[in-house]
Amino acid sequence: MRELSVGEVARRAGVAVSALHFYERKGLIHSLRTSGNQRRFSADVLRRIAVIRVAQRVGMPLEAIRQALATLPDSRTPTREDWARMSAAWREEMDHRITQLLNLKDKLADCIGCGCLSLTACALANPGDSLAADGGGPRRWSAG
Repeated sequence: MRELSVGEVARRAGVAVSALHFYERKGLIHSLRTSGNQRRFSADVLRRIAVIRVAQRVGMPLEAIRQALATLPDSRTPTREDWARMSAAWREEMDHRITQLLNLKDKLADCIGCGCLSLTACALANPGDSLAADGGGPRRWSAG
């Protein structure tokens, strides 16, 4: 398998070398080291970087991206089936994000229009707040 230098991967993937170093520090991609301590990447890293960039563009957290990519094999180039398995496992996260974005799209104008910007009552800013039903103000702080 042909190994690519950091510069070659950056050029072919359309990212800065610093982005590759960042992705590697975050565990999204992996490199090997030569005897001269230079990074070398397998060619399949280009597809992983493409997935990372698209996922980032749509707002996926890096940890979700890392977890999804961790399901792919390191010992060989991922197959179509490997990618399908990864995307199926990712589907729930993507569905949740789509629901959040649709909720924001549908309710943002009303929220801004109401003028309250209340964190205790706003379902967009503070979804699932069980204490909001008890009214405003702190309830868990004690002067004890």
